[in-house]
Parts: sequence; structure tokens; C-alpha cells
Amino acid sequence: MSNRIDGLKVLRSFRFAGQGMLALFRLENNAKVHLLLAMLVIAAGLWLGLSRVEWAIILTQIGLVWAAEAINTAIEKLCDFVSPGLNPQIKAIKDMASGAVLIVAIMAVVVGLLVLGGRVLEVYF
Repeated sequence: MSNRIDGLKVLRSFRFAGQGMLALFRLENNAKVHLLLAMLVIAAGLWLGLSRVEWAIILTQIGLVWAAEAINTAIEKLCDFVSPGLNPQIKAIKDMASGAVLIVAIMAVVVGLLVLGGRVLEVYF
């Protein structure tokens, strides 16, 4: 009986996580931008015929950016709930969280340029 209950809890937690992902991409503009860019990168990867390792690297970067964006969004929503007015400490927290997304996004661009740019050079030059 306990295993069945535990399994239901796991399924329910996955459902809640899925709802969070849907809300992220449906409601958050930056997440929509990251989703669009990811689709463009995936299309470029298909066009360039990336290897399994290259796909693993690219998809890891996409996942990291999405996860960072989700964490940033959660922090921002929590901050807005805890302190709806203007608060310099809350602003600093939100700025640092969005800065973390920027760091991950910049590194994803660098990795993307290395992988996709390297592949373009191999294929066309």
C-alpha cells in the first residue's frame, strides 16, 4: 500500500512541475524568448547535422538557461508576494537573480558559437 501511495505522490509532483513549466513558457516573456531561441538553435543543429556529443552540449545549455529562468521567475514572484512595494533589498535580490540568468545565457551563447560555429566552419570551409 505504501509503495502505491508513494508512486501517486511522485506522479502528482511531476504534474505540478509540468504545470509550473507550462506557466513559465505561457506567462513569462523572457521564457518565451528563450524558447524561441532554443527552437532556432535546434533547427540550426538539425541543419548542421550535430553529433551526439554536440547535441548533448547544446541541449544541456538550453536546459540550464530554462532552469535559471524558472528559478529567477520563482524568486521574483516570491519577492513580489513578500514585499509588494518598493524595497531596495528586494530589488537587489531580483537583480542578482536576473543577473544569474544573464550569466548562464551568455555562457550558452559562447558554447553555442563554439559548437555551431565550429560545425559551420567544418561543413562550409
